[in-house]
Amino acid sequence: MRTITLILGLMLVPLAHAQCPAWLDHSLRKLHSRDYVNLCQLAADKPLLIVNTASRCGFTPQFKGLEALHKEYVGKGLVVIGFASNDFRQEAKDEEKAATVCYVNYGVTFTMIAPGPVRGSQSNPVFRELARQSQPPEWNFNKYLVDREGVVIRHFGSRTRPDDPRLRREVERLLF
Repeated sequence: MRTITLILGLMLVPLAHAQCPAWLDHSLRKLHSRDYVNLCQLAADKPLLIVNTASRCGFTPQFKGLEALHKEYVGKGLVVIGFASNDFRQEAKDEEKAATVCYVNYGVTFTMIAPGPVRGSQSNPVFRELARQSQPPEWNFNKYLVDREGVVIRHFGSRTRPDDPRLRREVERLLF
């Protein structure tokens, strides 16, 4: 998943995402921001941990563990991406409040995507593919480990905490 670039003066312009799977080649708006992030640019040739999140759920404290996992493994190549969603009616009604939960209450620095559907026919293309390769999220804080080629290696449900040894072993297997 390397980006081919063309040098124009001093500016590098991405031409294509050579190995990026189509289901990741989307620009999505960041949580409580006007900025967009292209997932192929963010995760070029890196394994991913993709999580559907909610700001008012019994599993919301998992943000702390996800942030710790992110900090521990970002230098080794892991990309953690949270997708805020109200599919289970536990997301703050106001995106600013959801952002406060993530960024202020839990100190999240990994990429968070603005709220959107993660289940059913209205789900975003990322979660449609995760469901096709694995299963749709049954509740908030489902975790999907995706390898460098865009293949779902393992799905973990809501009850699997970010510090669970099984999850950590799978992350390390993808990185090393």
